[in-house]
Amino acid sequence: MPEGHLIHHLANRLNAELRTGPLSVTSPQGRFAAEAALLDGTTIDFAEARGKHLFIHFDAPSPEHTVHIHLGLIGKLYFEAPEDDWGHIRLHISNETLATNLRGPQWCRLITDAEYDAALKKIGQDPVREDADPEFLWTKVHRSARSVGSLLMDQHLFAGVGNIYRAEVLFRQGISPFTPGKELTRAEFDALWDDLVTLMRIGVRDARIDTVRPEHTPEAMGRPPRKDDHGGEVYVYRREGMACYVCGSPIHEQTMEGRNLFWCPTCQPRQSA
Repeated sequence: MPEGHLIHHLANRLNAELRTGPLSVTSPQGRFAAEAALLDGTTIDFAEARGKHLFIHFDAPSPEHTVHIHLGLIGKLYFEAPEDDWGHIRLHISNETLATNLRGPQWCRLITDAEYDAALKKIGQDPVREDADPEFLWTKVHRSARSVGSLLMDQHLFAGVGNIYRAEVLFRQGISPFTPGKELTRAEFDALWDDLVTLMRIGVRDARIDTVRPEHTPEAMGRPPRKDDHGGEVYVYRREGMACYVCGSPIHEQTMEGRNLFWCPTCQPRQSA
């Protein structure tokens, strides 16, 4: 599932490249046809990301004028030539030179302002956004008996953080994923948050996840670059059994709440309460 950095990257591209109009808005697949017809011939006011949710606000006169997209596990938003029509396109938006085609989303809905406001109330604090409130988040985390590895994946808390950023930021801060939230110090929480802000904003810029420090890059260590569908250089994600770049210990992996968790037991020791 795409993490929040990519949704922000997509929103930025929509704002930069598809706000000229009028736009052609259709649903070649047919599952969004009635909604697309209400938007056809209008323009995009602005697009924004909130965690893993993409909102495209149109200047349409109807009460329903915001498209709410969640890509889910297999959804993708492609930027292509207007004439490209391969696959099952749920939503097509184009001007004379560029199109964006949505394929395989978890959902694509046309919503009102009231529905938009209701959706925002369910989304947590997004490290990429300037309006995020880490102070509010701290009040939730330091009262929780849940592990920090679980809390970081809760989209009602840390919006946009997925399995990769979860594993990597905990490694970078030397925190065991099994540490209860209530045992985190304020300094540890602040360092986690600040690191997420830095890493995810770099991810928005580059449209990929890179988390290794300069001294651990392939060039610095004389090692082959990582080859993975997710791209980017990482410390622990999908590196189970491989040597930690920092201490040489094998990376561990286990399931936590249905998702694969990766960590280095030497660099991220469990602390006794």
